[in-house]
Amino acid sequence: MLIAAAVCPCPPLLVPEVAAGAAGELDALRAACLDAVGVLAAARPERLIVVGPAECDGRGPHPQGTPGSFGGFGVDLDVRFGGWGEAGAGAEASERTLPPSLAVAAWLLERARWQAAPVEGLGVGEPLAAERCREVGRELAAQAERVALLVMGDGSACRTLKAPGYLDDRAAAFDAEVARALGAADIAALAELDEELAAELKAAGRAPLQVLAGAGEGAALKGELRYEGAPYGVGYFVAMWS
Repeated sequence: MLIAAAVCPCPPLLVPEVAAGAAGELDALRAACLDAVGVLAAARPERLIVVGPAECDGRGPHPQGTPGSFGGFGVDLDVRFGGWGEAGAGAEASERTLPPSLAVAAWLLERARWQAAPVEGLGVGEPLAAERCREVGRELAAQAERVALLVMGDGSACRTLKAPGYLDDRAAAFDAEVARALGAADIAALAELDEELAAELKAAGRAPLQVLAGAGEGAALKGELRYEGAPYGVGYFVAMWS
């Protein structure tokens, strides 16, 4: 069952080498993400499953050992999914590569020196229907007695005129409801996020958050919202459930 979860945003800019001169602007966000990973480690899971949005070629499972790269963002930086310390024992190379959201997670876990449990990933298609997302979450939570989730995903991308999706007056309210639901561990609210509205607002975290909603059913976890903001016009959240 699910014993702990963390939600973090997944922009490649979270990686300082990618952000370059603007790296300092996201220091508070990075610190909050590392704190969230620490909560997952403290829960002593048997398995950590990372869930993030992915395009067609990145969807599906990514076993421990799967490599990733930020070369597509102009940075010569490679990462590997799992394989840190004893928790990475037995990790094997994979023919697949991590989608960007999971590559950011791999960087974050490596930065946190994750050794608490084996790690695997799941790339989720953004159009995946809400009910199927929840079914996937239930399946993930049933994989072991002590499962932790690291959910990577952004809110709306329409918070300002310079945002990737331009300004949409509905974006702030959408993000506010997501932030509230995360802070309250409100599974029902996450499950009921409007799929069509999320797509219009380019909210890349909708499907992963609804996977979390399914995984959290019956777990009775308490939530804490550690970060909420919209740098660059995109809604970012960091939350911890334990």
